[in-house]
Amino acid sequence: MEQSGSYMLIIVLTILSGVADAQGFLHAARLWQNGILIWGELALSALGFAIGILLYWIVLRNMNEVGITSPEIQTVTWFGVTLIGVALVSGSFLKWTLLDQAVAVAVLFGIGWLMFRTAS
Repeated sequence: MEQSGSYMLIIVLTILSGVADAQGFLHAARLWQNGILIWGELALSALGFAIGILLYWIVLRNMNEVGITSPEIQTVTWFGVTLIGVALVSGSFLKWTLLDQAVAVAVLFGIGWLMFRTAS
């Protein structure tokens, strides 16, 4: 039972980390407008990335505790969640075709599969 709680914490914190990093990426894309640095976007981007990496470091601790020590699995988990997070937060995910949405969901399930199956 304790193990399932650890996995739930990993999932929740990874999602939160991915959403924070997604915010960082979205604001970073707006940093430069007409060749001028937009300081508000820089601050929001930095805040998103700072929160995202802090949560990611916490997730890594929890992953290590349950035996997920492979940097490839740790990274691909974060990457998948962040990529989908960017698409969801930006609103573009809803504009994707149903097939593309299904592939995105399948990729997340595949990442989850690898995380649980390899646990190393």
